[in-house]
Amino acid sequence: MSGGREHPMVLAERVHKAFGSVEVLRGIDLKVEAGEVSCVVGPSGSGKSTFLRCINHLEKISAGRLWVDGGLVGYRQKGDRLYEMREREVAEQRRDIGMVFQRFNLFPHMTAAENVMEAPVQVKGIGKAAARERAEELLRRVGLADRMETYPAQLSGGQQQRVAIARALAMDPKLMLFDEPTSALDPELVGEVLDVMRGLAADGMTMIVVTHEMGFAREVGDSLVFMDDGVVVESGRPRDVLNDPQHARTRAFLSKVL
Repeated sequence: MSGGREHPMVLAERVHKAFGSVEVLRGIDLKVEAGEVSCVVGPSGSGKSTFLRCINHLEKISAGRLWVDGGLVGYRQKGDRLYEMREREVAEQRRDIGMVFQRFNLFPHMTAAENVMEAPVQVKGIGKAAARERAEELLRRVGLADRMETYPAQLSGGQQQRVAIARALAMDPKLMLFDEPTSALDPELVGEVLDVMRGLAADGMTMIVVTHEMGFAREVGDSLVFMDDGVVVESGRPRDVLNDPQHARTRAFLSKVL
């Protein structure tokens, strides 16, 4: 999978995150190779979304180390000391990491195409004509060729989420993070979003997907990570973890969701 690369796409070592006295992450170790789809499951409040937000430094970790594509996230190391990066440097790192949230967060006053064009024009300084061409290409890719000029309010939840995926792809990320991308959708709209994600996986995009969709995890995931109470309880190939969980906590969780 890693194609002779020297380092994984994501490497977490003993990652902790506390909000005040509440420890949300209590020593997460995780490795995701380039081109891998890693699905993260677990009960609400287990730290899954917080961990995703740490990967692109939307949350600062309290202890440990996080690397994306060989680069330390949010910090520079000199000798044994870590120095926090300036916001501008963090923003630079974040450009390579696409993130799709539960809520679509589209600009309501912009069409689908304008939403997808916005970051490449504003952040990367790409010309409007080139950005428009790329936006149209990406909207076709997510099945919305006929919705280019449509405003978010006129789109279904599934369509809005597909625009959000196209918007994240417009920055040409090397890594895509999905934070329960289907949990805010009506059940009949879930499939159209998962289909787009299947296509990305088939194209070799490295993805970390926090999800409740066990069928997707089984079918598309290269690895399945079960988190509970701020730690990784169990991980492995999805079929192995789902069919034969080794840990009592994993078994208890899966008995409720499968």
